[in-house]
Amino acid sequence: MSSALNVNNVVKNFNEIQALNGVSFDIRKGELFFLLGPSGCGKTTMLRILAGLEEANSGSIYFSGEDVKNLPAYKRGAPMVFQNYALWPHMTVYANIAFGLQEQKIAKKEIKNRVNDILKLVNLEGLGSRTPGELSGGQQQRVVLARALVLNPEIILLDEPLSNLDAKLRHEMRHEIEELHKNTNITFIYVTHDQLEALSLADRIAVMDKGQIMSQGKPAELYHTPDNYFCATFLGEANFVAGQVVEIDNDKVIVDTEYGQWITNRNSHTLAQGEIVDLLIRPENIDICNNNNDGCNVIQDCLTEKISINGSTISITVTKNDKNFKVIDLNRLPCTSTVGDKINMKIKFERTIVIKKAK
Repeated sequence: MSSALNVNNVVKNFNEIQALNGVSFDIRKGELFFLLGPSGCGKTTMLRILAGLEEANSGSIYFSGEDVKNLPAYKRGAPMVFQNYALWPHMTVYANIAFGLQEQKIAKKEIKNRVNDILKLVNLEGLGSRTPGELSGGQQQRVVLARALVLNPEIILLDEPLSNLDAKLRHEMRHEIEELHKNTNITFIYVTHDQLEALSLADRIAVMDKGQIMSQGKPAELYHTPDNYFCATFLGEANFVAGQVVEIDNDKVIVDTEYGQWITNRNSHTLAQGEIVDLLIRPENIDICNNNNDGCNVIQDCLTEKISINGSTISITVTKNDKNFKVIDLNRLPCTSTVGDKINMKIKFERTIVIKKAK
């Protein structure tokens, strides 16, 4: 698949602050690509540079093989969807969407056809005569998306587009954005700090921190087999067991821990015997068990501290040697434990991931 966008070693400084430090990534045409990271990591700065609203100090940016570094924003063909909507309050929905086409001197008949088609696509048919103030937050966000889509761009840039919506509307709009992406051949580049948005929507994710890309990959790969401590902790909840590598056998690693010798996945790391590591266990990958280990890694005689039930999900906080673990039972087995019970936890070796010790 050909590339829609290539970013090579982009650096951006704001006086003494380095916002971006050698950022590089490629995005394939038609991909839904996420820049994900905590506030202040540089993701929005990167998006603004792609849009032509900021200028990089160094590095290169190519759209479909064309160098756009010196192109102004209006010539890049990559409209930006802002989190604050930025709609004209005195203009109708139709006029807001048509504005960009009018600026391009498109014929009135074509504008009418394209705007009406886009209104259908974003489920706003019949609302073209309303003003933004007469719409809900979700409807206003659809207008913003329609305003970008009507231009038939190759790339759309989205800057935390759902951050102003409540939880229910965010869930609904995630589904709508997914459907819009499927129904177009447009490349979406989406910035967010919301891990759930990224993990549920993205084709691929670049995880950022302190102006750098920490890791890139498909959501499932980054979540289940992260290659560094930051990604392991930022993408979802994580339990850690400290240990030392005692043996390496192809894709398996034997690690000494305070709970005995454990077998774990090697992941993609270059490891050495004697190396200090952390073992990552996701809460949903821990099972409550009897004393037999069934070839699994086991932590015995853990005290149940708290149990909470949310729909079909049971969340248990347990402690062992003054260390807390979170266990999430996704309705696999009926939970008979109560606060104060002694339980055993087991983790299949293939669900135990070795992470190099954070420095």
